[in-house]
Amino acid sequence: MAACALSALQPIAGSRAKTPVSIELVLAVDTSRSVDDAEFALQMRGIAWAFRTPEIVALIGQRRGVAVTLFQWSSEVDARFVIPWRILQGPASVHDFADRVEGARREPSLRFTAMGRAINAAIAMIADNALDGQELKIDISADGRSNTGPAPNDAWRRANALGIAINGLPILVDTYNLDTYFRETVITGPGAFVEIANDYNDFARAFLRKLRRELTPVVSRKDQAPEKPSLAERRAVEP
Repeated sequence: MAACALSALQPIAGSRAKTPVSIELVLAVDTSRSVDDAEFALQMRGIAWAFRTPEIVALIGQRRGVAVTLFQWSSEVDARFVIPWRILQGPASVHDFADRVEGARREPSLRFTAMGRAINAAIAMIADNALDGQELKIDISADGRSNTGPAPNDAWRRANALGIAINGLPILVDTYNLDTYFRETVITGPGAFVEIANDYNDFARAFLRKLRRELTPVVSRKDQAPEKPSLAERRAVEP
């Protein structure tokens, strides 16, 4: 799993020169067996639509580069279904990323919900890339609880050590109190939050609200950007 995740970093990580950006954002999309093809399409179209909205394009344009990657996950993470890191700045780069999301093929295995593994893969994508982000964020969506592999909160130590915020987008279709599960077990880190989708038809609205919040600049009480871990501190965390 980690090897698959790391292989997706090569388009940027090859030179190992660090590129400064405002945000590093990993989008982890649930494609487990509880998600049918129509629901998968609603997720991908919803993400693409959100990125294309003028409000989001403008927010990205106000930042010093927004690096984003997207992967699908179920029991594992398959590198063939990862959209590698892209640095979004102007409208053209944002729309290109949206087109890639909307045109992505679905990972076909339809296996279980290994949310902890997905989060660990997302952490690896941040820890081992060639970016130097001021804000580090993982956004994970799911319509059920993790049911195989490590628990999601097993990754909290690594995420917190790296200064990564894990935000959640629970889709409330089948699982009772899934939003509470996300709040208690999934999210962690600076400013972490949950944005709820009432069902898959509500996913696009919820994702837009989440993305708006993630892209809006956050300052400390002293009106300064929160300090992020140094590169040495980021490298020191065990994989």
